[in-house]
Order: sequence, then structure tokens, then C-alpha cells
Amino acid sequence: MVNHIVMWNFKAELSGQEKQEAASRIKRELEAVKEQVPGVVSLSVVTDGLPSGNKDIGLISVFESVEALHNYQVHPAHVAAGQYVGSVTEGRCCLDYEA
Repeated sequence: MVNHIVMWNFKAELSGQEKQEAASRIKRELEAVKEQVPGVVSLSVVTDGLPSGNKDIGLISVFESVEALHNYQVHPAHVAAGQYVGSVTEGRCCLDYEA
């Protein structure tokens, strides 16, 4: 299994309402990709982290293999969602690892 964890902060210029709307859209769009790409074991977007964290939104996902992760990353639905995510976030960090 391959774990793929990504976290972002929203751009500082977004209002609180814009951040809430962006979080909902990111969650909806990324979680929809799960049903479209073979090899996704689990995928969830966390939008309600605790105040002790230093990131606003996170993606926690598990794939059957490195190949499945790659297929997810290049899938048109993921690419489209990623373009939106990039337009409203900054400070992306990512950790991929095999378990």
C-alpha cells in the first residue's frame, strides 16, 4: 500500500467565507476522484483540523501501488481539481510512503 498525504494553507487574501467555500469545493472535487480511478483504497479530505495544527486543509489517501498513485495524479479529474486547489492555496507539502 502507498500512503499519500498532502496539506495546504489557504491563500491569506481569502476571506473566512471564501475559505469555507473553497474547502467544500476541494473536498467535493478530490473525493469524487476516488470513484473514477482504479487502485484508490481510501481518500478523504480533512477540512476541520484542530487549532493546534498549522495547515488549513489536508488530503489523506491510500493506494494499492505506486502505479495506482501515478494514475491518480495524471487522471483528468484530479488534474482539474488540482488546478482549483492551486488557485486558492499555498504552502503545499506532501509525503508519500509505502506501508
